[in-house]
Amino acid sequence: MGAFARNLRPHVAAELRAADKAEARGEPGAAFAHLERAHVLGQAATVEHVRVHWRMLRWGRRHREVRECAGQVVRLVGASAKTALGRVPRGNTGGANVSPFAPMPIPPDLDARIRAARAAAD
Repeated sequence: MGAFARNLRPHVAAELRAADKAEARGEPGAAFAHLERAHVLGQAATVEHVRVHWRMLRWGRRHREVRECAGQVVRLVGASAKTALGRVPRGNTGGANVSPFAPMPIPPDLDARIRAARAAAD
């Protein structure tokens, strides 16, 4: 794992913990929103990107969301194969409700974390 990925990992992990807490409170929508934030943070680092899609797949299975599960299987393959090549649409939230090819705006707080992780890795 490279320095950039190591620098991002704590931020991705924080969003995944927030997703777990939202699930525990019975708030699946809020949980998925945190998974989307984790995706935006981790999509430029292969291990983190795959880890988030795996968690999204598990969320879909828990909530019996067939479309989400199918979408995440496709995205898991894409994340594992294309992330290292830099072939990911920046800011994409990663759920099956959006095109896997569409770039999206990055929330300012997440953009700041990504930029800081890159700067610290250089």
